[in-house]
Amino acid sequence: MMTLYSGTTCPFSQRCRIVLFEKGMDFQIIDVDLFNKPEDLAVMNPYNRTPVLVERDLILYESNIINEYIDDRFPHPQLMPADPVMRARARLFLFRFENELFSNIDAIDSGTQKQADKARLAVRDNLTQIAPVFVKQKYMLGEEFSMLDVAIAPLLWRLDFYGIQLPKQAAPLMKYAERLFSRPAFIEALTASEKVMRK
Repeated sequence: MMTLYSGTTCPFSQRCRIVLFEKGMDFQIIDVDLFNKPEDLAVMNPYNRTPVLVERDLILYESNIINEYIDDRFPHPQLMPADPVMRARARLFLFRFENELFSNIDAIDSGTQKQADKARLAVRDNLTQIAPVFVKQKYMLGEEFSMLDVAIAPLLWRLDFYGIQLPKQAAPLMKYAERLFSRPAFIEALTASEKVMRK
C-alpha cells in the first residue's frame, strides 16, 4: 500500500492527496505537523519537506514527481496526456507553475512585508494572465480534468489565506476554481486545517 506523508497545510501535499482521491485506490495518509516534523522525514527526504510517498522500497518526494508516478501506476482516470507532445507541453506548464506561481509561496508565508507584497503581486499578475483561457474551456487542457488542474488547485484555494486579491478580469479563473473545488476528490482531500483557509 502507498503511504503519503502529507503536511496538513502544505499546498504540495494537497496536490498528492487530490490525485490519490481522484484515483480512488487504497492508500494511507500520515499527517505531518509542519512545525513539529517527525525525525524520519529528514531521513526519507534530504530537503526535510512534505510530501513524501513511500511504497515498498521506493521513496519519492516533490509533488509533481509523486503525482506522475501515481498516474503511471494507476492509469484510470489518466491525468497526464497520453500523447507525447501534449505530455511534454503539460510538463512545461507544470514547470512554469512552479517558477512563476508556487516559487512565491515562501515569501508570502515567511518573507518580509516587502517581499510578501511583491510575491502577492507576481501571483496576482500571473493568474490574471491565464484567466482568459477559461472563457473558452472548462479546464487547463480543454474539457478534461488533468494534472495541471491538480497542480494549481491548492494555490487557488489559498488566495484569501495568502491575501491575494484578483481583479475583475480574472472572473473566468474564479469560475474555473469553483469547478475544481466542487470535485468530490478535491473535497475529500481537504484537511481540517485547509477547510478553514477559505471563508
